[in-house]
Amino acid sequence: MKKEYDFSNGVRGKFYRPNKVQKTIRIDEDVLNYFYQAAEKTGIPYQTLVNMCLRKFANEESELVIKLDDKKTG
Repeated sequence: MKKEYDFSNGVRGKFYRPNKVQKTIRIDEDVLNYFYQAAEKTGIPYQTLVNMCLRKFANEESELVIKLDDKKTG
């Protein structure tokens, strides 16, 4: 091995891939259809879009606030 390496042209995180976990979740059909349509428009896979939205929410929200109304939730 060399004593010194030149990383001046290196790109931080170029080969980093976060660990993915396969998990089954139940999503309302209308919400899923929204992401299918968004995927067609953007060319980004729908699962990636869902993950991006969840990550954005998780990073921006300091606390999850759930407000229930008189309607039945499912």
